[in-house]
Amino acid sequence: MVETLPSPRELKGKRLFGYSMGDLGMSLPNIFTGVFIFQYYVFTINLSSILVSIGITTQLLVSAIFAIIFGVIVDNKKPGKMGKRRPFLLIGLPVWIATTILIWFPPLAPQGNSFYLPTATYFWVIILIRSVSRSLLFNVYISMLPEQSQTQKNRETVASVRSAFMIIASVIALMLPLIVQSFLEDPKNAKWWEPSGKIVTTFIPLIGIGVSIIGLISVLIIFFSVDESFYKSITNYKIEKVSLRDRVRQMSLPARDSNFKYIIISGFFGGVAGKLLGLLVFPFQTHVMEFTSALFFIYPLISVFGKFAWYIFWMKVRKRNDILKSYSITLVLAVTGSFLGTFFLLRFVPFEIQLMFYIISWSTVLGSMYSFPLFSIPLSAAIIHEAAENSEEPNKDIAMSKISGSYYGLSSFVRTLGPATASLLAGFILVGKNEENPIILIFLFILMGFFFLGSLIAIRKIKVTHITFFEHPILEENR
Repeated sequence: MVETLPSPRELKGKRLFGYSMGDLGMSLPNIFTGVFIFQYYVFTINLSSILVSIGITTQLLVSAIFAIIFGVIVDNKKPGKMGKRRPFLLIGLPVWIATTILIWFPPLAPQGNSFYLPTATYFWVIILIRSVSRSLLFNVYISMLPEQSQTQKNRETVASVRSAFMIIASVIALMLPLIVQSFLEDPKNAKWWEPSGKIVTTFIPLIGIGVSIIGLISVLIIFFSVDESFYKSITNYKIEKVSLRDRVRQMSLPARDSNFKYIIISGFFGGVAGKLLGLLVFPFQTHVMEFTSALFFIYPLISVFGKFAWYIFWMKVRKRNDILKSYSITLVLAVTGSFLGTFFLLRFVPFEIQLMFYIISWSTVLGSMYSFPLFSIPLSAAIIHEAAENSEEPNKDIAMSKISGSYYGLSSFVRTLGPATASLLAGFILVGKNEENPIILIFLFILMGFFFLGSLIAIRKIKVTHITFFEHPILEENR
């Protein structure tokens, strides 16, 4: 008697959009917080940039560590009535929502005392608790995909919908605080005791509550959209216990892979540059470009153009070149866009010309950054594929299943160190009057180019046998 295998599971229709809501509902408050929290606490709450950067850096490191811890806990969880991973959404949700709201209601740092300890302590405690709960939610969310979507075509569809939601979330998350900024009579002086600061402390927390509610609804939608009933048909379910120490030991395998080492080094440098850009969004507009009122809406237009138009452009570039060459070209454009920031040092140039260079430089950097996944995702897959073929395990699918977790785990950890380094760097540079110094802000923008350059150098050292799999058919025919 021939056993009939069950059809591969796929996410379609309502379940597809329900699951993908995570990249809208979870990304919206996370991007909003990530981009504006430094601006809010330093320029309005009056907390020292050093203390803020310490909190941001620490929470990034904590998030990276707990990504590994929660991976072990969830993988070793035996399925129950509600499934295996779904229950963890309900465990992490209340804490994440509460801290995402509370982070916008700190005690105000008094005038003349930016090292006010009660404000710093409040910020550190809330952001760390929030980081742990967010790490649980996000790791459960992304780890569901291989089980819920089991065909390559369906995973591509899921990725397309998730990417669309991510871009929408990023545009909205940046648009909302810019609307508030446009209402300020004096954006350069927005401390909480000043008229502009009172507007910020009134509306930003309201926005924080609003995006948190969207996050709450989205996680609940994910919970009800995901079907883990297939676990009920597995009567002999066994879990292979893997300790945290053993999981850490597994990280040594990808660390010894020279190709993968270069891609995570590239990710580290890219993470530093990306975080610096996020920290510069608001102070650059306020203190370098000196935007007021409706001029703050220029950035959302740049953001939309940079993320959609350049994305389409890089898709076409990838079709005409192999993936390493395409990735290198993208990084060259990121370096070029960052170094264009040297033009802003010419403070005597008319505003109209400065605005033109602002649009060109920022849209180029944004467009390049949001196109990196076009190359880094398949490139990582090619490296892991090659490592699986070089292993002693005869079954390559089994070999890949044994190493992919450690590869991606190490990648996630190292990539998180990039933003942590950038937060610490910016925090110590933007101290006192430096936080409003246009020359210092321009210097940080130019500095991104050197980190993008480091990323480019690392990528150029990668040599992968299976890279031809990602080449355009025309290129292969001409070989």
